[in-house]
Amino acid sequence: MTEQAAWPPPGMSFGEAPVLGSRMAFVAGGSGDTVLFLHGNPTSSFLWRRVLPGLTGSARCVAVDLIGMGRSGKPDIGYRFADHAAYLEAFADQLGLRGITVVGHDWGAVLGLDLLRRRPDVVGQIAVCEGHLHPFDRWEDMGPGAGELFSRLRTPGVGEQLVLQENFFVEQVLPGGMNRPLTAAEHDAYRDPFATPRDRLPVLRWIQQIPVGGHPADVDAAVRRNQDALLRGPVPRLLLHGVPGSVVGAAEVDWCRRDGAGLEIVSVGAGTHFLPEDQPEAISRALAAWLGGRGDCRLAGDPRCRRTLPDMAPDIPWNRAV
Repeated sequence: MTEQAAWPPPGMSFGEAPVLGSRMAFVAGGSGDTVLFLHGNPTSSFLWRRVLPGLTGSARCVAVDLIGMGRSGKPDIGYRFADHAAYLEAFADQLGLRGITVVGHDWGAVLGLDLLRRRPDVVGQIAVCEGHLHPFDRWEDMGPGAGELFSRLRTPGVGEQLVLQENFFVEQVLPGGMNRPLTAAEHDAYRDPFATPRDRLPVLRWIQQIPVGGHPADVDAAVRRNQDALLRGPVPRLLLHGVPGSVVGAAEVDWCRRDGAGLEIVSVGAGTHFLPEDQPEAISRALAAWLGGRGDCRLAGDPRCRRTLPDMAPDIPWNRAV
């Protein structure tokens, strides 16, 4: 691999944890309070490789692969939003995570806010970028071109052919959602977890989970409940956005500025959807400043804060290569 695609980053190691009869993989490193990074579709913890090095000097960083993605196991499940939420919660409990910071991109942002709502003992503060902040009433509300594309990918038979058989989402949508070109090695790293049509089922399922016109009803309801957690939640919250952005554009940023109480909003500069690819250093700096300011639960005296992950879960093989 090239230097840009080095994985894991220096000072971080691979690990895995048994979760609900399968396993979830992660990379971890650094020292300090715990920051858990959640990716979305169709990525993996690899998304965070250029964000993490700027934070490991002051935080214990953990970037997990969602179930069925990255190096995590691929159990025979439906890969609906509820499945991912259940595995993520079980992962947090398996590792004994309490009072942590969650950083989520795309579906990782939705899962992080959902976990905050349901398990406030686990999540002490949260930062999100380019996640679904509200359901869509119509496909057209997704923006020019996007609604037509995702509607097509949700068409029975068409999505299966494009996503499962042709790997369209990884081959085309992923590189098309960032300003910088992926190197061949980086693109291969994103391809590796989705080598076969069966491996790509989670990618298709995530597309089918986007709440449009009230469907799927459970995801629509979860995203609506998340709005209150983001805008008026009792914990420190940070919205990172790019310009022009994609899922979170100018209208969403204006809405958050208008209705958010205590929500910090930071632009990380030019970027569309995959901001950790376009603006990794800016994201790292913004997170470091936020964690070092009032968003740091150590300054708030929060008793749920813990020093390091090994203290919370000494039996987890943090530094084991797998």
